[in-house]
Amino acid sequence: MKRVYFEITENIPIAPSVYKITLSGDASDITRAGQFVNVKIDGLYLRRPVSVCDFSRDALTMIYKVVGKGTEKLSMKKPGEKLDVLSGLGNGYTLDNAGKRPLLIGGGVGVPPLYGLAKELKKLGAEVSVILGFNTKSGIFYREEFEKLGAKVLVTTADGSYGIKGFVTDALGQTDYTYFYACGPEPMLKAVYKNTVTDGQFSFEERMGCGFGACMGCSCKTVTGYKRICKDGPVLEKGEILW
Repeated sequence: MKRVYFEITENIPIAPSVYKITLSGDASDITRAGQFVNVKIDGLYLRRPVSVCDFSRDALTMIYKVVGKGTEKLSMKKPGEKLDVLSGLGNGYTLDNAGKRPLLIGGGVGVPPLYGLAKELKKLGAEVSVILGFNTKSGIFYREEFEKLGAKVLVTTADGSYGIKGFVTDALGQTDYTYFYACGPEPMLKAVYKNTVTDGQFSFEERMGCGFGACMGCSCKTVTGYKRICKDGPVLEKGEILW
């Protein structure tokens, strides 16, 4: 973990209430897809955890949804302004068991960390498939970015306005996968857990106090005892989750 003052290079809307922000600065503590950062928002006590979409040693891309005061203030930030960030948090995804045909499953703002993961898997020569789940056509983002990586992309919308009508689990039958990675709201993760036929990894979205394991506010029970989503996660193996 490292405290870094990043400079904002872009902060733009890419879907209703969804923004992409790019930062310039020392991002060397981000080493794996699935890690996150904790952003200080002026005037608010608690930092806001935001997953990392893409990264290099000197830049970060994040995608976030405006859902409250913190993210609303973040959406008003302009290029050239500085952000106080705790960088390199969380454990990220592991690639060891991905196999030849990994499947990435994302719902809403659970989609962004899967982009960096797809890039890493493609570098290993994997045949990557992606299922992206949204409520409606207007909320879709990053479909084209995944396709440009060479991934097979399936999109589901709850209202049927684009792609497959329904939820991400309704697209599972159209894929042949060796392993899976999932990120999204807990109801989606539970459904994926029940409907997948291989092992996999889940990235959890959780309210956090500190973001680095001190406050214990984001603990969850696993087969080996309680784990902190911010420190021991946000990525957990399917076999250790208790639901």
